[in-house]
Amino acid sequence: MANFYTDNDALNFHLNHPLMEKIVRLKEDDFKEAKKYDQAPLDYEDAIDTYDKVLEIVGDICGNIIGPNAESVDQDGPQLVNNEVIYAAGTKHNIDALTQSGLFGMSLPRKYDGLNLPMVPYVMAAELVSRADGGFANIWGLQDCAETLHEFADEEIMQEFLPRINKGETMAMDLTEPDAGSDLQAVQLKASFDEKSNRWLLNGVKRFITNGDADISLVLARSEEGTQDGRGLSLFVFDRKDGGMKVRRIENKMGIKGSPTCELVFKNAPSKLVGDRKLGLIKYVMSLMNSARLGVGAQSVGIADAAYREALKYAYEREQFGKAIIKFPAVYEMLTSMRVRLEASRSLLYETCRYVDIYKALSHISTQRPLTPEERNEMKYYQRTADGFTPLLKLFSSEYCNQITYDAIQIHGGTGFMKDFPVERLYRDARITSIYEGTSQLQVVAAIRAVINGSYLKRIREMEAVKVKPELEGIKRQLVELTARYELAVKSVTELNDGEILDFHARRLVEMAGYIIMTYLLVNDSMRDDKFEDSARVFLNIAVSKFNEAESYIQNFDIEDLALYKKESFESKTE
Repeated sequence: MANFYTDNDALNFHLNHPLMEKIVRLKEDDFKEAKKYDQAPLDYEDAIDTYDKVLEIVGDICGNIIGPNAESVDQDGPQLVNNEVIYAAGTKHNIDALTQSGLFGMSLPRKYDGLNLPMVPYVMAAELVSRADGGFANIWGLQDCAETLHEFADEEIMQEFLPRINKGETMAMDLTEPDAGSDLQAVQLKASFDEKSNRWLLNGVKRFITNGDADISLVLARSEEGTQDGRGLSLFVFDRKDGGMKVRRIENKMGIKGSPTCELVFKNAPSKLVGDRKLGLIKYVMSLMNSARLGVGAQSVGIADAAYREALKYAYEREQFGKAIIKFPAVYEMLTSMRVRLEASRSLLYETCRYVDIYKALSHISTQRPLTPEERNEMKYYQRTADGFTPLLKLFSSEYCNQITYDAIQIHGGTGFMKDFPVERLYRDARITSIYEGTSQLQVVAAIRAVINGSYLKRIREMEAVKVKPELEGIKRQLVELTARYELAVKSVTELNDGEILDFHARRLVEMAGYIIMTYLLVNDSMRDDKFEDSARVFLNIAVSKFNEAESYIQNFDIEDLALYKKESFESKTE
């Protein structure tokens, strides 16, 4: 019997990170619910044991149900019949298995029939599901939309909708439109208040909506007449049972084919306002998107893990010129690079989750009682750090996912191009990760702020101050040198005081910071377990090579060269 959790020691390693005790105590509010709920933990050890058991159940379902169903789901896909999305048989089986095990609504409080799990174990479950089937991860994983309701909706809405998640009802975030993709300020779907029915009515079209057939949807809509920007947008919760919404079509996608991506038409669809008017985009959707980017990080790591395992297995089995191909340097170098990129992505994923866990727990506590000055400063610190790390995670994990699945195909050779092996599906599933929930280019736009305001440098200096084992001193010395060079590169670009030049070099500066941060994270992992030391050394080699390339480009770039690139822009073209 396969189990995707027990066969991956790295997950248990991250589950037992030193910060987890702080996270658990905050999340469980010093275990006050132990007297009220039988399933609530009595102490830290009891909580970790619970998370471990939950993840083992998830791992079993992934290994023995979701994973084996993935190929048939990819082939069959969902169908649209009489305005109803009919899932593939394997998808229905997956949902039933997870629902019966109580694995929907994992992160919701117990009062809403959730398990009250912190982000770390919840995201681990998302990684496991993604390894089994990246497409199904969207159907299961968008339950985290419920977190937005829990964070911002009133109690009446929470009581109405949140307990339904545990029963397996699906969720979606209906944001994008035909003319409003990445630019959500351009959303035009209209929300108008109907005095007669005392309800908000939605009218318009949404496009490229993951889980567009969901039972419960969060809809971004323009509630303020005469507005054209984000300040006129509010967030609404829509119940599919109330009618007024038609699924016009299911998109025919390259990958994640089991997950229905739909075009929706709203016509006087009744809905309820979440939170306050005018804050839909600037507050609620921004929070929702950050959670979704953690989800894509988990999805990227899960797909990459599956691709690496397939490639490793094939490299041992496939023989050429009288020996297994893993014996050839060109292959074992590729596999090693795949593995360390995967481990670096995973370390960045769970480091970011830990930051999110702490600041969200403190934020929730602040609604129950005033925070102490120390707690308030701590909340601000972790929120600021999480805000910087989230786009970095989304950028690197999705790009590495694409690279790892690409290399997995290459190791399989011609057979990898055929549908006979899972890597063909994994390669197609991976491609979307660097596109949705904000393209890699948009992650750079978000992350460059942490370069300019010194947030990345501050976190790097904090990691630099931590004493390491003697055998890791060589790696640390190189990282200290890279940090000094990174600081100079940032200064050389920002001193030009030219926004266009900054935007042009933004990705190089963001990635330079990322290489340093991820290497430090692997060094920190090595302090807890020697097996990560080799990964830290190999990743440093990769990081130095990429760092040098970015640094050299910046140093040798002439401002006048910008015109050579601008020739390709549409604004410079003439008929």
